[in-house]
Amino acid sequence: MEITLYRDTELKREARSLPAPLYNLARRLIAHSPSGVAFVPVRNMQYLAILERGEFVFVDHLDKSCICIAWQHFRPQLRTSLDEPVSYEAVTYHPDGTAIMQRLLSEFPKALQQLDARDKIDGPSKVLKFDRNRSA
Repeated sequence: MEITLYRDTELKREARSLPAPLYNLARRLIAHSPSGVAFVPVRNMQYLAILERGEFVFVDHLDKSCICIAWQHFRPQLRTSLDEPVSYEAVTYHPDGTAIMQRLLSEFPKALQQLDARDKIDGPSKVLKFDRNRSA
């Protein structure tokens, strides 16, 4: 799938930090994706998060071709342990960026956890044996 996204004029750039569990979960979802890109629907906001190794972008359903907010320049190498937050830069392209960012900080972790939970198996595993000689 190919998606083309545009960036308007950068309105604000600020240094932030992402909690370690959130960053680690996002990286795990990216790693499990065959293309190296994870698509995370943030349903309560009707946004789509597109996660790549170096950048997370957030797109509103009303304007699917423009990036509203981008999280860039993650610096996990600055951590001394995996449970420390990861610094990054939040770039806002939308006039309501501050309000959108506040909602993302509460809704995006929920969306990641929901997506991660879908990949988990509830209950014990079983090995099923099929008789090769039996016809269906």
